[in-house]
Amino acid sequence: METSPVDKSHRPWPEGAADISRLIATQPGAVVSRVLLKRGSGNITLFAFDVGQELSEHTAPFDALVQVLQGEAKITIAGNPAMVRTGEVVLLPAGKPHAVYAPVELRMLLTMIRE
Repeated sequence: METSPVDKSHRPWPEGAADISRLIATQPGAVVSRVLLKRGSGNITLFAFDVGQELSEHTAPFDALVQVLQGEAKITIAGNPAMVRTGEVVLLPAGKPHAVYAPVELRMLLTMIRE
């Protein structure tokens, strides 16, 4: 499989390890996102939700992995809600409707994998 070379000029963090929770901040009454990596094979996006904010139900054509970095999320997949807390992950299957609600301030990492 051919991969694109890393374009370091657009990397949102310095060389080496980084505390990604410092790369995004919550904003009152908003959901904020920041793309950390975008490739033809997928992307990695960091999200910050203020208390009570949500991503309404939608579908995606690719599998996605959600990792809660801070706080907790009510994630509903095909009508089935689950609480996902700091350090936990959940798979959002391709084609299944899903939604994310933040009952508390939330930071999460979304990794979307294209086939």
